[in-house]
Amino acid sequence: MIHILQTLVNQIGLVAFLAIIVSQSKYVRRNLAKRKRNFKDQILLVLFFSTFGIISTYMGVPVNGAIANSRVVGVFVAGLIGGPVVGLLSGIVAGLHRWAIDIGGFTAFACMLSTILEGLLGGLLKKSLQKAETKWLFAIVAGAAAEMMQMIIILIIVRPVEDAISLVSIIALPMIVANSLGIGIFIAIIESVKKEYERVAANQAELVLDIASKTLQYFRKGFNKETAHATAKIVLENTDLDAVSFTDKDGLLAFIGGGSDWKKYDDSFMSETCKKVIKQKKIIIVESMKEIDSFAEGDKLNSAVFVPIMQDAEVIGILKLYREEQNAIKPVDIMLGKGLCELFATQIELSKIEEQIKLVDQAELKALQAQINPHFLFNAINTIVSLVRTDPEKARELLQYLSLFFRNNVQVDKEEVSIHKEIEHIRSYLEIEKARFGNKLKVDFSVPPSIDCKIPPLLLQPIVENAVKHGVMVRRNGGKIKVSAKSDRRGVTITVKDNGVGIEKDRLSNLLNDDDSENSALINISKRLNIKYGDAAKLDINSKFGSGTAVILRIP
Repeated sequence: MIHILQTLVNQIGLVAFLAIIVSQSKYVRRNLAKRKRNFKDQILLVLFFSTFGIISTYMGVPVNGAIANSRVVGVFVAGLIGGPVVGLLSGIVAGLHRWAIDIGGFTAFACMLSTILEGLLGGLLKKSLQKAETKWLFAIVAGAAAEMMQMIIILIIVRPVEDAISLVSIIALPMIVANSLGIGIFIAIIESVKKEYERVAANQAELVLDIASKTLQYFRKGFNKETAHATAKIVLENTDLDAVSFTDKDGLLAFIGGGSDWKKYDDSFMSETCKKVIKQKKIIIVESMKEIDSFAEGDKLNSAVFVPIMQDAEVIGILKLYREEQNAIKPVDIMLGKGLCELFATQIELSKIEEQIKLVDQAELKALQAQINPHFLFNAINTIVSLVRTDPEKARELLQYLSLFFRNNVQVDKEEVSIHKEIEHIRSYLEIEKARFGNKLKVDFSVPPSIDCKIPPLLLQPIVENAVKHGVMVRRNGGKIKVSAKSDRRGVTITVKDNGVGIEKDRLSNLLNDDDSENSALINISKRLNIKYGDAAKLDINSKFGSGTAVILRIP
């Protein structure tokens, strides 16, 4: 039984590894992140997950004429993600394959039937999964129930009964434990893919609004050659595009970047593609220089996206984003162009300017709050799995901490949380890390109950994480982290102090510079404090190389 469990756990690890690799495909990532899927998307999911089911069958362990395997992981997750139709079809494909490779076999029909029903069950539980706060934990419990159902089906269908009972007594526990964990890991991977999509979208929104804030001073003065030229320059400087230009309904306003000599064309020049955009009022992507602007041979620009700038349901201009390579326009380019044009239209009509500035701040906060490190999740799951047999009570305790950590981590829509709620979030994170590092990590909290201030969510956790990763755990023997808070008439002072390796003096002086990407967490926190409280809040860093670091937050 132990051998079967070990083999199945290894299979789960391999399947999870393959899932991570395949999920890097932009088509798979886009499909997994969708909330609504068309017929083509559903067929892709069926092929994706049923393939994992078939692979798991071949990787199974022969047991008394049957096969102990992880086939349920693929088909059950297919249902949880895609719904009843996807789950059922995935179950049919993987189940028929199981029956076909062993026609007339001891458990061939029972395994086929249970695979189909498990796929359907997963689909029926899709809505429950969406409502669950801790989705991977819900998936583990649901997966265990699905495997129990399979064992019952084997006992009902397989004959002789004595052989069925003997088989179930051997494979039940290993398959229930390993496959339920596999389903939980698979769901965690998929949720990580979704979060990454949200993070990219948040960063794209941040870029759009950052450019919009820089161009605000220009388009507030109108849409003309001067403002268009200045804006095109800003767009080019803040992206990896090869050229940017603006056109209004009368002709060319500005062009910045490589490519053709635009000076040889008068201001009234307008390509056929521009005329189509104005007439059709929609985005057009072109992949040749002839389509772009009918220029002569020797032009470097070979692909572009033309995005209309709309105002009162009419096209008032066109933003054109160019690349030198053919077929080089990416979805993010289209998103960028569309987002910019929407904001440019707002700027041009001189309305909602204060709202735009507020949106810039909100986009930055969303981008900061949307980042969840999948490596922490995988490390936590590995730690818990290692404790399941040796210390079940500790494993249960860590699952509760992990659930609490992610519940707090996804509450990004709240503008403020209690400092004690934030401390609870940090405590959950540190308890999980302490389980990994043992006595090498010591933690002390000194936050009086009388302190009851509100702070932005997820403000302290990145600081504590930095103290763990770059402070105490760099030392051979680990170290100690102390989180303390005190209040006075000016506000609350929160300190995160460690006795780790410290920071070199030269590096410390540049730690909060915008150009230092290695310290983005501290830079982001400093910006968030400034956005929320202005000059009344402050972030100070005191450190001595070789002795430790203290990060001090002052909240008014």
